[in-house]
Amino acid sequence: MREPEGAAEPERSGGERAAFDAFFAGHYRELARFAYLLTGEPDAADDITAEALAEAWKHWNRVSSADRPLAYVRRIVANLAADRTARLVRERRSWRLWGLGRSDRTEQPDTAGAVDLREALLQLPARKRACIVLRYYYGLSERETASTLGIAVGTVKSQSSRGLEELAARLRGSRYAAPGESRSAATKGATP
Repeated sequence: MREPEGAAEPERSGGERAAFDAFFAGHYRELARFAYLLTGEPDAADDITAEALAEAWKHWNRVSSADRPLAYVRRIVANLAADRTARLVRERRSWRLWGLGRSDRTEQPDTAGAVDLREALLQLPARKRACIVLRYYYGLSERETASTLGIAVGTVKSQSSRGLEELAARLRGSRYAAPGESRSAATKGATP
C-alpha cells in the first residue's frame, strides 16, 4: 500500500543515507538497463528504476539487511515492469473492445529486415523475459534468478527453457534465419 503524498519520511542516519547513495551510484545504470530489457522503452525504464529505488529507500532497513540487496531491488524492478506490462495489456484490450485499437501482430514483418532480438524478447511473457534476461544477459545462476524473482528454481529452469524455445522460434523467421528457411516454415508448430 502506498503512503499518501506528503507523508513524513522516516528518520534516517547519515550512515544510512551514505550507504543508499553508494548503492544508488553503484547500481542505478544496471537496474535501468534491466528495466529497459524488460520493457523495451527507455522512458518507462527510467520511471521504473526511479520508482524501484524510491521503494528501496523507503524500506532501506529491510533492503540493506537482505542477503543480496541488489537482488532485492532487481525483484522490485521486475515486479514493477510486470505490473506495467499487465496494465498496458488491459488498456489495449479495452481499446480493442471499443474498436479503436489495432492489432500489434502481423503475418509478415513491417520491414524487409524482420524482427530483431529485442523485439522478439519483448513478445515473451514477463516472467519468461525476466528469467532469460537475468540468466543470459546478467549471467545469474538459476538459484540467483529464482531468489531475485521470488520463484522456485524449477520454475526458472522451465521458464528459461520455454522462453528460449519461443525466442528461437520467433527469430527463425528474422534476418537471423538459416539460408533457405522461410518465416512460415520456421514458425510452423511454434507456440505463439
